Formats: sequence, C-alpha cells, structure tokens
Amino acid sequence: MSINTGHGLPFLPGYTFRDVTKSAFHRPQTLAYRNGYALPRRPTVGIGQTPLLSEQLTQQEISDLSTQTAHVTYASSGHSKALDLIPAHVAYDKKVLRFYAYFKEDILYSPDEEYRVRPVVVHYFLEDDSMCVIEPVVENSGIPQGTLIKRQRLPKNERGEHFHWKDLNLGMDLEVYGVKYRLTHCDTYTQDFMESEGMIVNEPEPMAVDPYITHRNKPQPSYITPTDFDDLHQFLTMDRKVLRFFALWDNADSLYGDTRPVTIQYYLVDDTVEIREVHEANSGRDPFPVLMRRQRLPKKIKQASGPFPSCVLEVSSQEVDEYYSPKDFQVGEAVKLMGRRFLLYDCDGFTKSYFQKNHPEVEMKPREGPKKADTFRDRKKEVPPYNGFGSLEDSLQNCLSLVPEPPKKNMIKMLENDQKVLRYAAKLDSQNPQDEGRRFMLSYFLSDDMISIFEKPTRNSGILGGKFLEKTRIPKPGSTVEHPEFYSPADFAIGATVEVFSHRFVLTDADHYVLKYLESISDQIPSQTLESVRQKLGIDPHQGTANNQPFDRNGDNEAVEPSS
Repeated sequence: MSINTGHGLPFLPGYTFRDVTKSAFHRPQTLAYRNGYALPRRPTVGIGQTPLLSEQLTQQEISDLSTQTAHVTYASSGHSKALDLIPAHVAYDKKVLRFYAYFKEDILYSPDEEYRVRPVVVHYFLEDDSMCVIEPVVENSGIPQGTLIKRQRLPKNERGEHFHWKDLNLGMDLEVYGVKYRLTHCDTYTQDFMESEGMIVNEPEPMAVDPYITHRNKPQPSYITPTDFDDLHQFLTMDRKVLRFFALWDNADSLYGDTRPVTIQYYLVDDTVEIREVHEANSGRDPFPVLMRRQRLPKKIKQASGPFPSCVLEVSSQEVDEYYSPKDFQVGEAVKLMGRRFLLYDCDGFTKSYFQKNHPEVEMKPREGPKKADTFRDRKKEVPPYNGFGSLEDSLQNCLSLVPEPPKKNMIKMLENDQKVLRYAAKLDSQNPQDEGRRFMLSYFLSDDMISIFEKPTRNSGILGGKFLEKTRIPKPGSTVEHPEFYSPADFAIGATVEVFSHRFVLTDADHYVLKYLESISDQIPSQTLESVRQKLGIDPHQGTANNQPFDRNGDNEAVEPSS
C-alpha cells in the first residue's frame, strides 16, 4: 500500500513508496458474528489512513462532553448482565407499519372533473426501513392500479437522507418523487408501536371525497318522465350472472329435421339471450358454436310496424313494446324464439336459486332430458357377408378398423408345433376320366392349422404337376361365415373325403409321423380315425410302430405311395 512519508508533499508518482515491512495482503472480512448473527464489521483505521467521518468528533462536541456532568447512580458492586445482542433484521422481521393515505391526481382537458382522489396504503418495513405504496384495485375502474412504488428506501431530501418511521405521523404530507400522500389514519398495531416508542400520534383524519363520484351520485336533471329502472345498478349487481336453460329445438317440420339439444343463456346484465347448440362427437354435423347470437329478443312489436315486411325490418327499442324477461322462460314449458320452438326441460343450479329468490311464483317443472340415441359404440357391429377374397380373418379386419391390422396369431402354438407337418396321400374324386390317375400329397401344418396340396407329376399324363393349393385354412362343408369350422387332424381318416373349394379328395395313405402324432393325442382323436391309420400302415396297436421305426419330430418322412 502506497503511503506518503512526507508532510505537505503532493500524492504523486515519485513522492510515495510502498511499505516493505507489510506482509499481509489479504482482503479483510466484512462480516462478523455476534450472538450467532452475521453483522457488518466496522473497518479499522490503518497507518496513514483517515478515520471515517462518523468516527470524528467536532471540537464543539468535545467541549460539550467535557462540560457535561455525569449522573451517577449508586448501586451494588455487582455488574448487571449485558443483554444479548439481537440485530434489527431479526428483531423487526415481518413487522410492518401500515398507514392509509390518499393523493390527488390532476385531470386535464376534462369538463367533468379537475382532480381525482386515489386512496393508497403505505407500508413501512421496520426490518430495513424500506417502504412501498400500494393502491387497492377497484373493479372496472379503468385505471392501472396495484403497486405504485415498489419496496425501497424512499429519499427524504437532497442530502441523501431517507425516511424513518419517526418522520411519519397522521395528518402530515409525505412527499415522494413529486407526489404528496396525505396520511389520514393507521391500523392498531402501528399506533401501539409508535406510542410505545414515545411518539404522540395525531388524531386520524377522514378520507377525502372524490368530487366526481359525488357528482355522479347526484341525479341528473331530466325533462321526461323518469324511469324507476337503474341501468348502472343492474350492471354492478348482475354482471357475469347468467341463467342457463337446457332445451330441445323441435326442427322436425323441416326437411331431414329432427330434435336437437341446445342451451339457452339469458344474461341478466343487459337482458340479452344467446342460443348455443350442444355438439356430440362423431355426429356428422358442422360444429357451429352459436345458433343465435347474443341479442335482446322482442316479445311484442307495436301495431304501427306490423304491416312492414319483417324480413327487412330493423327492430329498435321504439318499435318494441316488450322484450323477453326471465319470467318468460319457465322450465317444463315451450317457448317460441325467432320463429323456432324450444322446449325447456331443465336448468342449472344458479337458475333455480335465482327463480326461488326473485320469482317464487314461477313454477319449475323439470322434465326428463333426451335419451342418448344409440351411438356407434353402443351398437353391435354387423359384419358384412364374406365376399370370397382372401381368408376370413383378413376380410374381417377390414370391417373392424379403418386401417386393417394383421389378425392375431397363437404364438405359443406356433412355437410348440413349428415345422411339424402331417402328410397324407390323396386322389381326386371326380367324374372326369382324365382325373383318374392324378395323385396328390396333402400337408397339414400343425403350427397354424393350414393345408397345402401338391400334385405329383405323372409322365405322359398331359397335366403339369406342382403346387395345387397354397397354404390356407379350409372350412368344412356346411359351415357358415359367422361360425366357420375348419378341418383338423381328427377329420383325416384313411378313406375319408376332404372337400377343398368344390374339389373332393379321398385320403388313401399317410406317413408314420401321422400315426405317432395321433397316438400322442389319442384322447382328442376319434378312435375310427386312429384305427384307420393303423390298419393302413399295417401296425398292431399292441406292438407299436411298424418295424419299430424311430419317431421323427419334424415330420420329414416322405409321403407313402398309395397302395394298389
């Protein structure tokens, strides 16, 4: 740190030097803890430093201290215990002084008022001597209200001083940022606090009266017969209060008309009526929100305007004798609005309480609401008849959803019976002599219960062999589309006839794996089917498989040629 060792030398480069004996260059702490609380530490005065202005005493103060006589009170020699230190931000936490005040706002270029009286609340926070000014919000005032001055220490004068709670009292003007706030009264806590500190609280003053409010309350001079109805009172008392009726619009007289549910809303603030449709999901109607816009509905029109065409008549208040009122809407009765008939069958809770309080003579007769028509969710889905294209499961998916999904499969069955095939030899039962020598191999896939047919090529027959039928599920003859029955291994007995899409096949033989599989599920297979396979393969049921051939799980045995 640079110090000046000379007296009267300017503090310029070359006239100072650094203290070579200094060894501590750390920044001093700014907080110290006393009684567990963090408090700002007063900086110490070092060598060559000037003490703070607050620590300097003027000569007048020193002389006053020397002339004063100390008042000594003799007591016991024991020292009294010092009180524990409690900082101000802890002692005065959440303690606020509240003053009620007002200020006058000048109104320019207005013939009705010169100034406006705006009440405010002044909050003084004892914790840090900060203040804020809040104006209570008045509904529909049209003036931005709320916090006028946010919480801060308000300047008292140009010397940098701030307002203290000792500077506040009732019946005084508090000038902040060019605005004078007149303090009129305070709450009980504020008065008790100031009196406990030895201050004399002035008498409270009444709040100033706004001349414009007083002027508006006076009745205006009228040269016509005054009306007993007050529009302003209706607006202040009935704002945002609506009567809601549930009704049915009888539109059956029009082409393709029906009865449609609507909601009739009667606004008490200005006696207007609005009709809204009740839309349902997937109803097929355009979602128009409003059937009739909000307006006053004339009930009786003067006779003078009767002959005038009503389609081009702009009805004003001069042509109308009477408008619709809440008494004209009786629950349980029909009302005709704008040429349309509406049946009021119920209303909400607020409407019922309003009629019981203001119109007890009106009878409320709620009726049963409209029953919901059968929706598509409630109706049983009707499956159209099978058209013959594809399998039954694939065609059914087109009827269940707009985007068809593949039919669900039994994955456990597919995994257990994967690559397990039952093979049978078959011949075609046909009246055509050309089909006499044709031989087929019928394969039954246990994983998905599908059947494929392969024709063995015969030399010089004139018929190409190969795939006769792809893998598909074959229904039994006589089964319906609603309840189809498909072929299973229990139906494939030797000598049985299998009808495949108007082609009749007679089973003539089977491989050894068929017998092994049927014996494993003998409790599910008719005895005639199992016995026919055993007789064809020449197997004694007590001896087991012929020639004791091993059991092939994959069913890869070749099909046995039909015996001659």
